[in-house]
Amino acid sequence: MKTPLGIMTAALVGFIALGLTGIPISPAQGADGKELYREYCKTCHEADSPHGEYTPMSLIQDQWTRFFDKKYVRKHKDVIDEKHGGKPVTETISPDDLELIKEFSIKGAADSEHPMTCG
Repeated sequence: MKTPLGIMTAALVGFIALGLTGIPISPAQGADGKELYREYCKTCHEADSPHGEYTPMSLIQDQWTRFFDKKYVRKHKDVIDEKHGGKPVTETISPDDLELIKEFSIKGAADSEHPMTCG
């Protein structure tokens, strides 16, 4: 005969397993700047894009800092992100995620120790 604790544990595990199947895995959950850049930026800024191709090594560190601090909102407030609910990009990317993207871009800038693309 099963104990009440065993039945409750099995039920809890079952509910958790069922619940997790309905939860969308978003890049914000434990993602780093590179993953977020791929998810939110690369889709519009890859090679041959009419919006221009941008990777972290496309700009130097000061240019990335200026972009995120002064130009990002102005340049992206009217850009609709169809991939993430059809909202403006500035509403789709959380401030925390934007900070991770900024850090990734600056660390991989053309004048950094390790210039990089986002792969």
